[in-house]
Amino acid sequence: MLALQLLDGLEAGTDEAGRGCLAGPVTAAAVILPESFSNDILNDSKQLSEKKREILRPIIELEAVTFGVAHIFPKEIDVINILNASILGMHKAIDQLSISPVHIIVDGNKFKPYKEIPHQTIIKGDGKYMNIAAASVLAKTYRDAYMEKIHEEFPMYNWKKNKGYPTVEHREAIKKYGTTKYHRMSFRLLPEQYTLDL
Repeated sequence: MLALQLLDGLEAGTDEAGRGCLAGPVTAAAVILPESFSNDILNDSKQLSEKKREILRPIIELEAVTFGVAHIFPKEIDVINILNASILGMHKAIDQLSISPVHIIVDGNKFKPYKEIPHQTIIKGDGKYMNIAAASVLAKTYRDAYMEKIHEEFPMYNWKKNKGYPTVEHREAIKKYGTTKYHRMSFRLLPEQYTLDL
């Protein structure tokens, strides 16, 4: 069972999903949980099945004191880079909280100060604290839903299944069909062996 949060009081946990993808947004979420919150299934979203994440999403949305979710899209990722886009997404998710936290804990080891609110980065925080785990579940489920939606527009990349990650199938489709407006052009979309022999 994960600890609820790091410090007492209104603490927001924040996390992102989709950082390593070749297509689609990076999606971040921020969550403040009530002190009474408990859940036996909640864990780092990567450790949970899709079914469990889908069960958890409405529970988190219903029981959280407040939550926010933000997408940062490929055009912006290409301009400011994926690390800055991830942090911007977390800031935008915190912006949406209806109550300002007194403290923020962040999954990972990189963050930029948000207003005057103290923060702490925690490596593998999504497997240690419920508020970060809850943020990881929201970020992942909202991003997956977005990828399923754009899959309808470009089914040949099978984003419904690979969610934009660099699978062999996704890269083969890029090789065959080229790129779309949803691809991150600053990423290495194909391994070097696919460069043309001129």
